[in-house]
Amino acid sequence: MLKLARTIHFDVSDQNIFSRPADSGEWAISGGFEFSNWTDEELTGKARQAFSNGWLSLDSFGRATFVAVAKVEEAEVSELIDGLTQHFVEIYGAPSDAVARKIAVEEITFMHDLCADHEPNTLLVVQRELTNAGVKESFRAIQPADAEIDQIAVHGSVD
Repeated sequence: MLKLARTIHFDVSDQNIFSRPADSGEWAISGGFEFSNWTDEELTGKARQAFSNGWLSLDSFGRATFVAVAKVEEAEVSELIDGLTQHFVEIYGAPSDAVARKIAVEEITFMHDLCADHEPNTLLVVQRELTNAGVKESFRAIQPADAEIDQIAVHGSVD
């Protein structure tokens, strides 16, 4: 069974903290590569928030704080690789489709490996820091049964 992760929102905070927030339900990858040449001085405001804990969606290329593990079909994976390949060519100036595709496959494979041992609906969070060696990422999984009600529910008033 193939697994990847989809963006998920529990409230509207991503709309306020990311310059380009992802919509719920978009397939996502870590996307730490976006920050590989950044310096601490560039990581301010919304850019810092995206760097610190934003997943990169593969539809809008927006960011989300949480993703949830989900089953994915092979045909969808192929489409995601095609889209990410184009993104690398158009946005990052990859020298060829072949080079871009190789990296797109690596990124999707990394995300699949990250999700493989988790049950569907497991929440994943990413945390990044800038080190002398580059961007360091760490990941944490929150099992649905382990989540407190205030982590998964938004409380309001009917008044």
